Amino acid sequence: MSLALFDLAGRRALVTGSSQGIGFALARGLAEAGAEVVLNGRDEAKLEAAAEKLGGVHTLAFDVTDHASTRSAVDRFEAEVGAIGILVNNAGMQHRAPLEDFPADAFERLMKTNIASVFNVGQAVARHMIRRGAGKIINIASVQTALARPSIAPYTATKGAVGNLTKGMATDWARYGLQCNAIAPGYFDTPLNAALVADPAFSAWLEKRTPAGRWGKVDELVGACIFLASDASSFVNGHVLYVDGGITASL
Repeated sequence: MSLALFDLAGRRALVTGSSQGIGFALARGLAEAGAEVVLNGRDEAKLEAAAEKLGGVHTLAFDVTDHASTRSAVDRFEAEVGAIGILVNNAGMQHRAPLEDFPADAFERLMKTNIASVFNVGQAVARHMIRRGAGKIINIASVQTALARPSIAPYTATKGAVGNLTKGMATDWARYGLQCNAIAPGYFDTPLNAALVADPAFSAWLEKRTPAGRWGKVDELVGACIFLASDASSFVNGHVLYVDGGITASL
């Protein structure tokens, strides 16, 4: 009975930015839990390559930063294929530079990719979920939702916004049967963090700073995602779940 709470069979999950890294790992984990998975990205070649690795998944290429094309793609998929019952808003980017020298165009790209995308895809999918009276939205936040580090102030601002937008989604949409939550990963070995993983000084700092003493592995985010996507979290709403090896709990 209790294990059945985590079963995602018969549900369809859209994961944005899922051709690699955390998005791909979460898509694979949801598929293994029984969900029918829809991969998303802008690069159709990378998307098809990811789909071949998983097998038996859908691909839906659209630009999450474009409100009109996002809504059009979601509406078309719902009409032609079927309901999206789970949304994982994972698409994101990073840009590192001292704040006093941070390029304005990079700032704008961060805002569009990390915040506007959550609004765009969240709204497009939620309109259908609201009509059905059920749905799960999982936004990917970060330890930077709560903490800052040098050279990534705009990224920190975007992830703080993702945390609060998640609370806003829950406040507006819980009455319609939706659960809207966020996962806040700590430092994980992903393509986005490749430069940091390759930096011995940074890795040494991170291992000392994190109570678990190591980088996270992307598969360690899957359990949290399945929990928030399943009936096991039916009364969890507006929550930011930190999966960070204890880094936000310790000075």
